[in-house]
Amino acid sequence: MKYRSLGRTGWKVSEISFGAWAIGGSWGRVSDQDALATLHQAIDTGVNFIDTADVYGDGRSERLIARLKKERKGEDEIIVATKAGRRLPHQTVEGYTRQNLAGWIDDSLENLATDALDLLQLHCPPTGLYSHPEVFGLLDDFVKEGKIRHYGVSVEKVDEAFAAIEFPNVQTVQIIFNCFRQRPADGLLARAAQKQVGILARVPLASGLLTGKFRRDTTFSADDHRNFNRHGEAFDVGETFSGVDYNLGLEAVEEIRRLLPAGGSMSQLALRWILMFDAVTCAIPGGKRPEQVADNNLASELPALAPEAMAAVQRIYDGSIRPRVQNRW
Repeated sequence: MKYRSLGRTGWKVSEISFGAWAIGGSWGRVSDQDALATLHQAIDTGVNFIDTADVYGDGRSERLIARLKKERKGEDEIIVATKAGRRLPHQTVEGYTRQNLAGWIDDSLENLATDALDLLQLHCPPTGLYSHPEVFGLLDDFVKEGKIRHYGVSVEKVDEAFAAIEFPNVQTVQIIFNCFRQRPADGLLARAAQKQVGILARVPLASGLLTGKFRRDTTFSADDHRNFNRHGEAFDVGETFSGVDYNLGLEAVEEIRRLLPAGGSMSQLALRWILMFDAVTCAIPGGKRPEQVADNNLASELPALAPEAMAAVQRIYDGSIRPRVQNRW
């Protein structure tokens, strides 16, 4: 596993880290035993950074990470990023009050069994929030109080990311970036590098589409967002298959599969593509089984993709995906 600097925090984090949404919920059932085995596999294969949120399984994901840290006590540091804001019944700027933020932070501190949150991210707040510097002033206050060490944002749109990194103490931006969602490469990554803001590439495998394991007749359980949110019924459609039509995505995956080197997996190829961008701090694929994590983490060991392979992915994106996603996020 290789490591990259996370903004101006002083931390070096694994370039393939772990996203803990799936072990919390909304991806089908996963037992505590399987979730913990998956988390341990991540640490055993070099991961030192885990991303979660207070709403993932209503705190279950955070509590599982607390159990992991207790079981790995005395070993190398595990850095945990969590998120807050999605407990609001409706996303409004007015909901981001000192009282609400303090309550969300306290809940995460309890769930994670810690005295201070390593990294707190606002969880895809409304666009209008970036016109309210007082909200970031509140986060500065929580840093001074010792409740959080650093803060950042998770965003839906590239324009929101550009706005966020202009706030001086924003350390990280989490954004969807993968072979099917390439717009962050059109200026955002360069600007983030200039500002020394870490980029966390979320949904790096397009909700599993880029693993190459799905077919037209693949089914998902009723409690899996890949079933109930394909058209944005529950939350932003971009969170599910990166907003790409499922069948169109399958066709694009088969084109990308032709680039796969012998012995490699589609997941590794998709993750290595992300790592070709130096401004990306880490990709945060999830997983519900240890073998998924082990396969993902091998992407860090792969050699750089050839220019011809990068150009081929670009052509596939430009030809079928870009016209459908470019101006939405």
